[in-house]
Amino acid sequence: MFDWFYTLLTPLEYAVAAIMVAFHTVLSSIGLPADSGWTWALSIVGLVVVIRILLIPLFVKQIRASRAMQLIQPQMKKIQEKYKGKNDTASRQAMQQETMALYKESGTNPFASCLPILLQSPIFFALFRVLNGISQHKTIGPFNAALVEQADHAKLFGAQLSDTFTHANTTATRVLTVVLIILMSLTTFTTQRQLMTKNMPASALDNPFARQQKMLLYVLPLFFAISGVNFPIGVLIYWLTTNLWSMGQQFYVIRRMPAPGSEAEKALKARQERKRATLQSAEAAVATGGEAAVPAAPVSGQRQQPKRQKRNQRGATRAPAPAPSAPKRPGGSSSRPGKNR
Repeated sequence: MFDWFYTLLTPLEYAVAAIMVAFHTVLSSIGLPADSGWTWALSIVGLVVVIRILLIPLFVKQIRASRAMQLIQPQMKKIQEKYKGKNDTASRQAMQQETMALYKESGTNPFASCLPILLQSPIFFALFRVLNGISQHKTIGPFNAALVEQADHAKLFGAQLSDTFTHANTTATRVLTVVLIILMSLTTFTTQRQLMTKNMPASALDNPFARQQKMLLYVLPLFFAISGVNFPIGVLIYWLTTNLWSMGQQFYVIRRMPAPGSEAEKALKARQERKRATLQSAEAAVATGGEAAVPAAPVSGQRQQPKRQKRNQRGATRAPAPAPSAPKRPGGSSSRPGKNR
């Protein structure tokens, strides 16, 4: 029934196998054991890195589309209120035309936010088939019989990468799968919550689209928790790694390009204001310190002599000298001016 789908996946399976083998070769050449589960697990991580780098433009587009969809919800609500209770063909057509005009004016697309997930889904299924084929000794391109045999016996914490929880034969496999499923669900929840709580204005959180997103906030982790028991450990590692990548990438985008009116934008403006105030304080401190640090240089290189004014000030503290007495005349009497004999 799904033979046509598996036929379409064949090129992707070949690409997934080639990337994993390439990373395995590089990791083995730098000293990691070729038959170690860590080497194969890191090869899966390398596969995630390659895929997510290729999807960066679509991820940015997804963030912007999701943000734009949230921001136009007040206008969407007005359109819905305008045609509320009108079920005739003309009203429905007019409502659809106004909605499409709003999408065009805001430059958004309701399906753009789903593109990264939709494009990752075939890769996810291709990886599932590659890892699931290890236990069946299935070779795919460069993933030859020797490497398949090596990967089949590789263990991570005592569990094989191709094992699943439902077909687990050891306690180590059950424990590892449960831990990976919990981490995968938590990272999915955190990534979705980060987008809703930090990058959406309060006015955009009270509408049907926001309520739908809030429902997905709890439904998606539950879906992964339930379906994860059928995923091989290698697929769980892939999904956990891509969730961590998405969370970090989304944190960076939200921090640098927040939605208008959101908490992230307020935090960005606060950081910019603190940075501006710190820069101004530093410039003022440099200017003030520069003036105070310039000493009064002497006119010449000779030693400065004490100023005359200081000597006068020191002399002023002494008692004044007595006035000279009048010269005495012969006979012992002194001459007094202004008197005649």
